[in-house]
Amino acid sequence: MALTLVLGNKNYSSWSLRAWIALKVAGIPFQEIVIPLSQPHSTGHIRAFSPTGKVPVLVDGDVRIWESLAILEYVAEKFPDAGLWPAQPAPRAHARSIAAEMHAGFAALRGHCPMNFSRIVARRKLTPKVVSDVARIDTLWTDCRQRFGQGGPFLFGHFGAVDAMYASVVSRFQTYEIEVGPIARSYMDAMSALPAWCEWRDAALREPWVVAEDEVDWPDVRRVASA
Repeated sequence: MALTLVLGNKNYSSWSLRAWIALKVAGIPFQEIVIPLSQPHSTGHIRAFSPTGKVPVLVDGDVRIWESLAILEYVAEKFPDAGLWPAQPAPRAHARSIAAEMHAGFAALRGHCPMNFSRIVARRKLTPKVVSDVARIDTLWTDCRQRFGQGGPFLFGHFGAVDAMYASVVSRFQTYEIEVGPIARSYMDAMSALPAWCEWRDAALREPWVVAEDEVDWPDVRRVASA
C-alpha cells in the first residue's frame, strides 16, 4: 500500500514542504492530498487524518504520523536505503541536532517572513531577533558544508532529512532577499535547483488559494500549518 501524505497549501505550508521534498528526492512513492488552509472547514478536514488538526500527516495503512520531524524519522526507518540521515554516528547526531533546532526554533524568522512562493521577491525590514535567527542559520549551514559536505552540494553531501527541514528557510531567504554568506548561498542554489523543488514551486504558483500578504501569518494559518 502506497504512503499518503496530507498537505496544506503548497504556497504557504512550510512544514508540508519538509515532508514532501524528503519523500520526493528519496524516490519514495506516495500519494498526496492537499487541504487548503484557513478555509472554514480546514481543521475539520485535517482532523479526519490527524488528531491535532495540523499538517503534514503521513498515512501508512493504520499508522498516522503528524509531526514533520517524526515523519522523516519514520520514513528513514522504513526506507533505510534512502539514506535520509548520515551513515556515521557523529555526523548523524549533528544532523539530528540541527534538524531538531529547526523544528523547535527560529520563531522570529518564521513569524516575520512566512513562506510564500507567490510573493513578489523583495526585501523586508528585519527585526533584531530575525537578524539573529538569520545569522545562526548562516553559521549553521556554513559549518555543515565545511565539515560534512564534501560528497555533494548539501549540508552533509547528499540530500537528506536535515536538508528537508531547512527547505522552507531557503524559500524564505529567496523571497525576502535575505543576505547570507557565499557558502550558504551556494547551498541555497543547490536546493532550488532540485527538480523536486521546482515541482513544488510550480504547483504552489498554480494554486487558487491566495491570501493577501498581510494575512499570510494569521493566527489560524500558523495554528493549522504548524506541525
